[in-house]
Amino acid sequence: MILGNLFKGNKTNQQFQQARMLDGYSPIFSQFGQNVYSSDVVQMCIDVIATECSKLKPKHLRIDSEGMHKTVNSSMNRLFKFSPNELMTTRDFIEKIIWQLYLNFNAFIYPMYEIKTNARGEKYREYTGFYPLNPTVVTFLQDQKQDIFLELQFANGTKFTLAYADVIHLRKKFSVNDVMGGGQDGQPDNEALLKVLTINDSVLQGLDKAIKTSLSVRGIININTMMDDDAQKAERKKFESAIASGQTGIMAMDLKGDYVDIKPNPKIVDKDTLEFLQNKILNFYGVSVPILTGDYNDEQYQAFYEKTLEPLVISLGQAFSKTMFSQRELDFGNEIVFYQKDMMYLSTKAKLDLLKTAGEQGLLTDNQKLALLGYPPIRDGDKRTMSLNYIDVELANAYQMGRKNTTNGGGNGDE
Repeated sequence: MILGNLFKGNKTNQQFQQARMLDGYSPIFSQFGQNVYSSDVVQMCIDVIATECSKLKPKHLRIDSEGMHKTVNSSMNRLFKFSPNELMTTRDFIEKIIWQLYLNFNAFIYPMYEIKTNARGEKYREYTGFYPLNPTVVTFLQDQKQDIFLELQFANGTKFTLAYADVIHLRKKFSVNDVMGGGQDGQPDNEALLKVLTINDSVLQGLDKAIKTSLSVRGIININTMMDDDAQKAERKKFESAIASGQTGIMAMDLKGDYVDIKPNPKIVDKDTLEFLQNKILNFYGVSVPILTGDYNDEQYQAFYEKTLEPLVISLGQAFSKTMFSQRELDFGNEIVFYQKDMMYLSTKAKLDLLKTAGEQGLLTDNQKLALLGYPPIRDGDKRTMSLNYIDVELANAYQMGRKNTTNGGGNGDE
């Protein structure tokens, strides 16, 4: 991405100083974290998480006092629908954010906007793109008003300074550092994982060497005479020729040589140890074996969603909303919501059970029922139908009270 044009006009003559952290550390952070990602298991785990998150549907909504959601006709929804920027689809955009978050434990997104004025003379932001950033060094600065800024340095040495309030910042394992995710120095905290990966790599290298050894040396030939190097080479070639020409499996040798067979018996690590090491890595990322292989059921996916995916969904919505809207806009119910409808895995049986329960209650429209089964919508499919076997609670109470009064009166006309 050509960042020179992206941040054009952001250079300023303001005087900055490094922001002072309460813990006394200088807020300068180098972005890296490539050392654990040579592991195939680590890459598969992150890929599963990023792929699932890429199914999210971000929307700009306005939520009223009764909790009803209304989609807003805004520039943000136009960008979220297909292409947040000229280089990415919405799926690509979300996938890249999640990868950067897991690589660096921090992800930065720059929402580009233009200041416009509406018919009432009020200024507002019209967003023109969302760009994931990949800085190599991030420095937190503050001006004389104590406002926080970010100085972002990229791989080519270019630096840009942006108001922190204008940058969407996602953090993972936000713990000991005041402003960055990861460890104390704002770096990916992979020390515990690296120990497991080191052991796992040693085991795999041992397996590789054991297999190669078992397939290479199969026997030793003892030559019972004193020979120089050239004579030994000639004798070995003679022996190899005898092996190659022995069609019956019987090989003749003269009195000078004895062949000693070596029985290959490589020591292979047991299955339980290999599974233990792999599960340690999987547990670190909150991904189970069924999720990794795609052979999961409803309960397994639900556990994966609640443990690993749901915190990401909440974090995305809150981080985008905090940056995109002013406090006044937030007070009026404006919010960015990442809908997870397409992430909800249900088996065919579970879908039919849901249709029966929610459908009979009148909670779903006909088109929603069709969408749940993978069918396209139909005309006039927005109507709701329900079973007559259910009745309003208040009506049921009135009906029961009426029955009770009739029963107590006896129906004999004495009153």
